[in-house]
Amino acid sequence: MRHRQSTLRDRDVQEHAAALLQRHLRLKDFSRKTTVRLVLHVLFFAAAALTSIFAACQRLRDGPSDDTLRKALLALLPEFAELQRRVNRALAASLPKALKKKRKNRLRLAIDLTLIPYHGQPEADAKEIYRSKAKDGTSHFHAYASAYLVQQGQRSTLALTPVEKGEKMEVVVKRLLRLVAKAGLRPKLLLLDRGFYSVGVIRYLQAARVPFLMPAIARGRKPTKDQSATGIRALQLRKRSGWSEHTLQDASKRKATVQICVHCGNYRGQWQRHGRFAWVYAYWGFRPSSSRWVAETYRQRFGIETSYRQLHEARIKTCVRSPLLRFLFVALALLLRNVWVWFHWEVLSSPRRGRRRLNLHRLRFKKLLFWLLQVAVATLGCRGETVTEREYQT
Repeated sequence: MRHRQSTLRDRDVQEHAAALLQRHLRLKDFSRKTTVRLVLHVLFFAAAALTSIFAACQRLRDGPSDDTLRKALLALLPEFAELQRRVNRALAASLPKALKKKRKNRLRLAIDLTLIPYHGQPEADAKEIYRSKAKDGTSHFHAYASAYLVQQGQRSTLALTPVEKGEKMEVVVKRLLRLVAKAGLRPKLLLLDRGFYSVGVIRYLQAARVPFLMPAIARGRKPTKDQSATGIRALQLRKRSGWSEHTLQDASKRKATVQICVHCGNYRGQWQRHGRFAWVYAYWGFRPSSSRWVAETYRQRFGIETSYRQLHEARIKTCVRSPLLRFLFVALALLLRNVWVWFHWEVLSSPRRGRRRLNLHRLRFKKLLFWLLQVAVATLGCRGETVTEREYQT
């Protein structure tokens, strides 16, 4: 059977992304000249070129000045809390239709934290800056937590929230799960990073009846000549895969009990490593079939690392202090990635019996960004000259 063929154009992608943002962020024209369409062209150009708003306005011939665009953004955007609500509605609306039909089904979700290095001072409140281990020459960051769908062919960001300094991880997890619930989804299994391995998070997830799987942090006494190892460190010394139970206790004497899976094996040159390994996982709320199944299931969480890599491929560069604008630029990158996932599932996939086939080679994420840049240049033009004090002679 021969399938009919059609053509997807760069303007189709740009108009779909612009309509999504305009509809859910409720943007309006700033002035007769500085329209929403103009603002979105500049934002898409800056995201695709991995540059700043200032540089984008300098390169686009018929675009507004950077000062005008910054005033337009601050005038068009609502307060920070309302912007977060609108962004999460846009993320939920960008999901493929097939997923929306399965909203009653429980799905595998992953939650993670991304830290964007920051070298300046907070704009209004010290809580805006998250403190963590040093990275890229600083221990100060703007932090964002996101919930991510782990399902073949539909790897989309479901919710996004900023994380303040000193905020407990159980509060962040609770807020993300509420945002996911508003989108009509329920987690069948929650995959978490080791940064969420704490008594508070575990107790909340158990009270909320949410099954979870995460790596267990190596704690306990190290083995010595006179004493054996204890806690998770003792489990890491096992030679064979197996099951156990472990109880955590925090500084306030609260306790939480989890099931433990130990998966043992040999690297055999994988990831350029050799020797044995013993991976220890903490889980609750389900009964795994084998330790290998646990290890393979948790590997699906690494898809969220890919989404963060693509986030940084489309995040507008900025040195402003405003948490509102910084959140907008992160949200824009994730929304563009969701648009890319939507087109692959709804338009670019090939129909076949059982399950549609994805054709990622037809439109890579960087190609989608290039299309957005191309449409912005075709609409606003590009400056091809600069001022000099010496005459150039051919």
